[in-house]
Amino acid sequence: MKCSMDLLVRGFAAAALAGCVATGALAADLKVGLSVSLSGPNSSIGIPYARGMQAGLAYKSQINGRKVELIILDDGSDPTAAGRNARKLVQEDKVDVLMGTSGVPAAMAMAQIGREAKVPMIAVTPIMLNPAENPWVFAVAQPPQLMIDAVVERMKADGVKTVGYIGFSDAWGDLVYNALMQAAPGAGIKVLGNERYARSDSSVTGQILKLLAMRPDAIMTGGAGTPGALPFLALAERGFKGRVYGQHGLINPDFVRVAGSAAQGVLMPTGPIIVVEQLPDGHPSKKIGMEFRNVFQKTHGAPTSDAFSAYSFDAWLVFADAAARAKGEPGTPEFRQSLRDAIANTKEVVGTHGVFNFKPGDLYGMDERARVIIRLDKGQWKFAP
Repeated sequence: MKCSMDLLVRGFAAAALAGCVATGALAADLKVGLSVSLSGPNSSIGIPYARGMQAGLAYKSQINGRKVELIILDDGSDPTAAGRNARKLVQEDKVDVLMGTSGVPAAMAMAQIGREAKVPMIAVTPIMLNPAENPWVFAVAQPPQLMIDAVVERMKADGVKTVGYIGFSDAWGDLVYNALMQAAPGAGIKVLGNERYARSDSSVTGQILKLLAMRPDAIMTGGAGTPGALPFLALAERGFKGRVYGQHGLINPDFVRVAGSAAQGVLMPTGPIIVVEQLPDGHPSKKIGMEFRNVFQKTHGAPTSDAFSAYSFDAWLVFADAAARAKGEPGTPEFRQSLRDAIANTKEVVGTHGVFNFKPGDLYGMDERARVIIRLDKGQWKFAP
């Protein structure tokens, strides 16, 4: 594995990045603080986030002649630890921008610290907050409504009239459910049930039995990462023959491995990067998507096969574009304010998941170019337009 000289990793689980250890990190002019889940139930998401940001550093390690230092901390899948990491990164490491993390609750905790300290934050996961109340936070993941709208459109095309819902008992489960409830009525689809489970649960049999008793045409799942496989396994055990739909929180190899044949044929939305080789040449994200694949391979000695590493790579692209336009000296309140303003005025930055256009008061900066529908076929994601 190749590691950038400018990479500084602190508190990093040794096995998480398979031996990537930085030595003699150079003093940097710009500091990026990343808190992610390198351990715990969200690690199947957090480790790709960290690797994607390493690829971002390798892709662009200097901005306007200034070296960039990347500091990575493990939050152990604990929102309290994520907030503590954010405070450390701001107060002790003096970072110019926060990035993270692996789950909505933890990202919310980080966002609170960013607002208090007046340090801009780029969330790599969808986040549930009012941008008018916290203008320091931006998200590079697709907004759930944008993605669930695509799922509901597909449900309607598939003839679905009733759909049962099962998702996490946290903010991510809420985001998916609320988006489904907003989109379904307009498509003539009735949502049956609202079953939830914790990320640490080992079974969802009871919840699935309740849903199946309602006899839905299809099931919509609101999980993410490895724990997101539980409903698929339970549905397969009960012989459910209807359609099952997912969302972009499930696009990672551990989900595919754990769900196995139980997820065969599942349809879900994702960013273009997952099927970038299958996209037409004119797609706006195809070129940068292929460049990301190449730099990830060079940085880690292995290909990327998930959506999450690409989100953090996109966060790096947005940061790099804004930092090149920001005024003042890094490490100062003036620079952080200017960096926040620059992010808020991002125009047509092409990323692996879509094209970013932020504006003041806008938490998300993506449009329909940030979504495609894919199908899982024998362990491989296939473009399913």
